[in-house]
Amino acid sequence: MNTSVEISYYPLTEEYIPPIKEFIHRMHNYSGIVLKTNGMSTQVFGDFDLVMAALTTEIKASFSLPHSVFVMKVINADLNHVDGNK
Repeated sequence: MNTSVEISYYPLTEEYIPPIKEFIHRMHNYSGIVLKTNGMSTQVFGDFDLVMAALTTEIKASFSLPHSVFVMKVINADLNHVDGNK
């Protein structure tokens, strides 16, 4: 089953940009998933099990920074391949 996840990361610290960039950098190291980023969120596309395993690992790593907040929307379809997103 394919999935699409829209995820936003809010490190509650004055220096919030470096942890966000590091999270995105780590997510790019996973094969079999596609990432797209914009100013508001990161979209992750791929096999449900691969995407969720990567997110679980990297969210846990990000939680080493106190007061980290993640907001996610998950859908059971790969919206990366919907017309207009190719």
